[in-house]
Amino acid sequence: MRYIDYMQLNPFQKLGYNLSQFFKKLPGNIARFFKFLGHAIVAFFVGIGRGFANYGKRFVKGDIFVKLSYLIFGCGNIAKGQVIKGLLFLLAEVAYILFMVFFGAGYISLFNTLGTIPSRESVDEFGFTYTEYGHNSMLILLYGVVTIVVTAVILVIYIANTKSAYKAYETKKNGQHLPTFKEEMKEFFDEKFHITLMSVPCLLIGIFTILPLVFMILIAFTSYDRQHLPPGNLFTWVGLNNFTDLVNITKGARKAYTFVSLAQWTIIWAIFATFTNYILGMVVALMINKKGIKLKSLWRTLFVVVVAVPQFVSLLLMNQMLQENGALNQLISLITGQEFAMQWLNSTALMARVTVIIINIWIGIPYTILITSGILMNIPADLYESATIDGAGPVKSFFKITLPYMLFVTTPYLITSFIGNINNFNVIYLLTNGGPTKNTALYQAGDTDILVTWLFKLTMTNQDYNLAAAVGILVFIVCAGLSLITFNLTKSAKDEEAFS
Repeated sequence: MRYIDYMQLNPFQKLGYNLSQFFKKLPGNIARFFKFLGHAIVAFFVGIGRGFANYGKRFVKGDIFVKLSYLIFGCGNIAKGQVIKGLLFLLAEVAYILFMVFFGAGYISLFNTLGTIPSRESVDEFGFTYTEYGHNSMLILLYGVVTIVVTAVILVIYIANTKSAYKAYETKKNGQHLPTFKEEMKEFFDEKFHITLMSVPCLLIGIFTILPLVFMILIAFTSYDRQHLPPGNLFTWVGLNNFTDLVNITKGARKAYTFVSLAQWTIIWAIFATFTNYILGMVVALMINKKGIKLKSLWRTLFVVVVAVPQFVSLLLMNQMLQENGALNQLISLITGQEFAMQWLNSTALMARVTVIIINIWIGIPYTILITSGILMNIPADLYESATIDGAGPVKSFFKITLPYMLFVTTPYLITSFIGNINNFNVIYLLTNGGPTKNTALYQAGDTDILVTWLFKLTMTNQDYNLAAAVGILVFIVCAGLSLITFNLTKSAKDEEAFS
């Protein structure tokens, strides 16, 4: 289809055309993805092979001290006069050996079973009962992961040690100046200053983000639930059983039915929560910015005040107002003169879900208004003037000028809002706590629960930590995939200069 023909389509025809093009190109995009994945895997193994080749090359070409560095860290540097640097390498090796002997080796030896000796109750010689503790699967898993990470770090230091020893050998051999420890440290405050600045944040991210994330991922492959709580009980590896429980709906499994049902509602909720706030917020912003509207600053200030109130306060207040004897029912009873006792949040699934979406519009529109107001004021006025001269009305100007410009600028915001609503814990939990909970076909969930609130209940209420970890992994895969795919397909990523 030619561009001029495309521009003459109405918005619904454009949507249909774009969807058809998306599905038409989907096989090719999938093929390109797997082709890219194949190239990445090949490049990874080629890089590993090149690394082993260089590792062997350094050993063969180096002198005796370089070869000793492959066994004793720092020998090559100490022999060439870089004593402090060599001693630091040696200290790292000694510390690792002590770590493994007194701590890590014991946990690694049990890592494949996560413990074999359970705790038990025993009676002493005086008849008193005491607990004889055995292995703790939680600590074995946690400290086993720590040991693996420490081993990976020491492996990096080991490779750096061999490279440094060979480099020192080559430098001496060629009669060049070998930098002292002080000179190398100065580099970290000059041309390598970026490494100095990023080292501490990267270390903290590794300890407080990556390590817990790896631990959580491994939990998804274990039997860690309320029946296998340490230290009283052991849990063990179960492979992909937890993921099978979530996706195997052929047997009518309750967990799988719950996961599929909540996943469908999560997507529906995210779509409505994102696009109702976006469209309606943009419309209200257009009304405020319209010529002839008085007290524009006042209207903007009122919306800023709404945003300034903590969201959880607003949600808890709305929860109380929508109770059976809440303020809304009392107001309707006062107006109509009849007793009105609607259960807005706990009657039917449809009523509760619609109510939640409407309340989310009320608390979400102000954010969109603030974001879009500044963008709307930057759209060139001559575009609208030209459209008016050509006979375009307000509706056509909106779809031909305003909406394309807004979508181009705010597409990253839309993507993050959509992903944020998939994980929007506050609105669902504080309004309905997942209720109503009359659907007995759902496992530990209510009709308005989304996946993230179900994950919370599995963890905090039912102690199904393994199932919750599996849900978290699947949600992450979906969110990451949607974010990467949709952003790379947008005009914002493909044509940055379109509206410049």
